[in-house]
Amino acid sequence: MNTEETALAEPVNQSETPDAAIAMIDAEGTVVGWTHAAKQLVGYSAGEVVGRSAAQVLPPSEDVLRARAVAEQCRAEGGWSGTVKVRHRDGHTLTMTLRVSLLWGQGADTRWLVSVTDIGTLSSGAVNGPVRESLLAHAPIGIAVYDPQLRCTWVNDAKERQDGVPRGRRFGRGLKDWLPAVEAEALEVVMLQVLESGSTMVHEYRAWPLSDRRREHAFSSSFFCLQGADGTPLGVCSMTVDVTGNRRARERLAILSEASTRIGSTLDVMRTGQELADLTVPLLADHALVDLVESVPFGVEPSAGTGTASGRTPLLRRAGLASLDMGVLELPWVREEVIHLVPISPFATALRTGRSYLEPVLNTHAGPWVENDPVRAQKVRDSGIHSLMVVPIRARRSVLGLAVFGRSEEQTPFQEDDLLLAEELVTRAALSLDNALRYARERTTALTLQRDLLPHRVRGGAAVEVASRYVPADMDHGVGGDWFDVIELSGARVGLVVGDVVGHGINAAATMGRLRTAVRTLADLELPPDELLAHLDDTVRRLNDADADDSDEDSVVSATCLYAVYNPITRHCTMARAGHPPPAIIDPQSQVTFPDLPAGAPLGLGLGLSAFESVELELPEGSVLAFYTDGLVESRDDDIDVGLHRLGAALSQSDRSLEDLCSEVMETVPAQAHSDDVTLLLARTIALQPARVASWDLPNERAAVRTARHLAARQLSEWGMGHLMTTVELIVSELVTNAIRHGRGPIRLRLIQHQVLTCEVSDTSTSHPRPQHPRTLDENGRGLFLIARLSRRWGSRCAGDGKIVWAEQDLPPAVVAQGCPSAGSPLQHAGH
Repeated sequence: MNTEETALAEPVNQSETPDAAIAMIDAEGTVVGWTHAAKQLVGYSAGEVVGRSAAQVLPPSEDVLRARAVAEQCRAEGGWSGTVKVRHRDGHTLTMTLRVSLLWGQGADTRWLVSVTDIGTLSSGAVNGPVRESLLAHAPIGIAVYDPQLRCTWVNDAKERQDGVPRGRRFGRGLKDWLPAVEAEALEVVMLQVLESGSTMVHEYRAWPLSDRRREHAFSSSFFCLQGADGTPLGVCSMTVDVTGNRRARERLAILSEASTRIGSTLDVMRTGQELADLTVPLLADHALVDLVESVPFGVEPSAGTGTASGRTPLLRRAGLASLDMGVLELPWVREEVIHLVPISPFATALRTGRSYLEPVLNTHAGPWVENDPVRAQKVRDSGIHSLMVVPIRARRSVLGLAVFGRSEEQTPFQEDDLLLAEELVTRAALSLDNALRYARERTTALTLQRDLLPHRVRGGAAVEVASRYVPADMDHGVGGDWFDVIELSGARVGLVVGDVVGHGINAAATMGRLRTAVRTLADLELPPDELLAHLDDTVRRLNDADADDSDEDSVVSATCLYAVYNPITRHCTMARAGHPPPAIIDPQSQVTFPDLPAGAPLGLGLGLSAFESVELELPEGSVLAFYTDGLVESRDDDIDVGLHRLGAALSQSDRSLEDLCSEVMETVPAQAHSDDVTLLLARTIALQPARVASWDLPNERAAVRTARHLAARQLSEWGMGHLMTTVELIVSELVTNAIRHGRGPIRLRLIQHQVLTCEVSDTSTSHPRPQHPRTLDENGRGLFLIARLSRRWGSRCAGDGKIVWAEQDLPPAVVAQGCPSAGSPLQHAGH
């Protein structure tokens, strides 16, 4: 064996449709060899053609002169190709692509190999083989003819250029004289089968030709049996085409096709890095590392200067790691490890310049980077890596990181084609990383917006003790539109609300903020739950009407909501829902129930008040209300009843603190990543002590104003709030005076001590007070202005057949903490 050429034996592929019809002609134009494929094409058997002139199958008349011209060109240039008409045995003519190749034999003898391909067969859609494609494209074809003992007898110049073996070394020798024994035997098996069957066979193999030792080539050979006049085999003709480009293209397309499904399956940048590493081993490399600029895993795009010659080398974080032998990649080559690059190294250079680096034969013993980074250089030497590619991960104008590929087991060094493939794969990964970064920025913006819009700290005043949890959806689904709120209302009451905007992303978060603001505004109007939801439904409908010209379906707003008002004085809770899951109520004995509330319609349908219905419940002191969104109880794998049962079981531990109970409930959420936001709001009810409420019924007459002032002053004295006496007397006087002036029935005065002091006056009039702007000389119209100046805040709300006008006074923290004297004071009971 005198050459380094090697071949990979592959399964023999037989072709029922030959690539071409072959005939061998001597220097005088006489046919000396015929093939079965030629018989199939022109209808003549070997006995009818061999030993006769090739002109027998050419049409008469005008093509004779052309044939002579072709013969002269063949002698001058060593071959000819073109389109000719060939006569079929039955008399009709065929339009053929003809190629004539000059063959050399021992002693400078020459012969011609004629190959023809039927253009009509091509146009009819027949499958083309590599040889046929080369014939039609006039591409180089290496031709060799072997005798029945498989010794080379004839060869063309293209064959020598193809594999680098001089023709003088071929004549009279078999394949084993220039191919390794195993590969030569595989080819000889094919040739013997061709001699025995007379059919055409195709065999593909890989080799390292002497003409190009830098890379491995792929070849496709078609073998034809040349027959004599009596049909006996004269030998085998081999026509070989270098299909390296085609094969590499097919392999590259296969890898790229696989990359489209395996890279970028999620929006997690670290996982995308690992997917790139996993794909390339072993398809491209034996070892692969993917390092991202340290800010990228946190959703922050590096500055454009990272990929320029700014001289600054950022820290990297290992995102992907794959190897044929993971034991080779020891520390510091660990996933998620922070990587420090030496400024003078191919890695830092690729990151700084944004250009790929290829070192087919890696030198780990000399060079600036070896001197500056001896630890890493030693690890590379120990790993046996002998060929290296470094490809920057570029997205738009930024370099996001590096992909490093090495070979140790595969002895073939990386070539330019490998670098092009690696760059294509890295580009696809970069697109996925860029999408993930853009999504991360949007998610971060939405999450920041949502967290700014949600209450940072919820307080239930004197009505409830509260605790809450909010967990956004995972990276793949995005931040949703969940919200919750606790709204302190007049008269020591509290409003509890939880809602869920349909959709994810910044639009859902922004819509959530608008609806939360709307609920707070409507709650300040002291609307009952069903009316509040009706107004909120109208608000959502008008938002959709305003966006009606937007063709984006995601702009359509839809939401669910649950709103409740709890009164700690009566322990009554009034609630209504708009398509939202029902609340859970846990009594002091830890019994969990889900009250049967009318479901209501989701917000945005514009159905008005008829779509919502309030239900009032009386709750024992210490009951726990659990408001939540569907992300807590719904999943792709289980029915919602399963989630409600799981929630109920967790809430039955109500003897714990609310914070602990919140944590216990959140731990019941399935371990898989959340596909929707999860929101939980817990409220433990408080009953306001009777000693902290005082009320009196008053007649509708002017004398009641003085009585009201006197009763209020005595009660404040009992509560130790003498410092508020003057202010409260003025407020009570104005409120009672307005009630007498504008109402007809009895009047009720109530003082409530909780976080603030609330003064309430109720009457039978349904008209609400409106502040006026009196002129200088007007005698009336200043009462509400005076109340507004003297009180913390004031307002009015509907109550039964009339209304309640109220005003609040701030209390010192010491007074709030002290509370009030024990029950039993005669001033605490109605009728005084």
